[in-house]
Amino acid sequence: MMTDPDLLAHGELSLHGRLVAASNGTYQGSVSLDGETATVVYKPVEGERPLWDFPDGTLAQREFAAYVVSEALGWSVVPPTLLRDGPLGEGMVQLWIDEAELGPGETELVDIVPQGRVPKGWVGVLEALDGRHNPVTLVHADNDALKRMAVFDAVVNNADRKGGHVLNPGDGRVFGVDHGVTFNADDKLRTVLWGWAGDPIPAGLLDDVRRLADQLAGGFGQQLCELITTVELTATRERCATLLKTGTFPYPSDDWPAIPWPAF
Repeated sequence: MMTDPDLLAHGELSLHGRLVAASNGTYQGSVSLDGETATVVYKPVEGERPLWDFPDGTLAQREFAAYVVSEALGWSVVPPTLLRDGPLGEGMVQLWIDEAELGPGETELVDIVPQGRVPKGWVGVLEALDGRHNPVTLVHADNDALKRMAVFDAVVNNADRKGGHVLNPGDGRVFGVDHGVTFNADDKLRTVLWGWAGDPIPAGLLDDVRRLADQLAGGFGQQLCELITTVELTATRERCATLLKTGTFPYPSDDWPAIPWPAF
């Protein structure tokens, strides 16, 4: 997937409709420029609902900051994203990711299975009862792409990694979306990707985090402060330092719900 940045930044943005399941004002649309067109998600700042633990009117900036950090890591976890003006004012515009259709016997990368039936190549996260009181297990795939996403979420302090925020276009890549509640200075990590808690982080991912930590201490960190606060930047640097010190995937905090709700 190659999308000219000029297309996202300068293409004419037209809205197709609102995604009514989203908690904030979220629209599917398209950008068109010089005969090229791409489908996008548009989240205007004016459509953001106030949150008690995040400053008003900052969610779009956090979405863009998450993309910037993803690119600095070299992981491309987040689809191409930017801030720009649109029909409903300034907001976040992100390339739309079409998910692959599942074939017979295939499942999503995050799923619910009957308790005790975790498939080979998957890891269990928690056991619970479904809406019909059947014992089930929340599971996710055990693969490198999701490991990158789990470390990325720990770096940006993602408070909302639902299963539905993990997108599989079917070409080997995995994308994460909905990063408006990231970079809080307090520990807010809520995710469905806890299957590796306490396990060693692959050395290559730690090398990338180390490189990011160096960048955050310099000019890149100053640029990031145009999107998040200096206190939040310091907290991001501290999270990187913790990952590098422990060398392991984090455990859930006892002070904050570990799983977003709903989980999908």
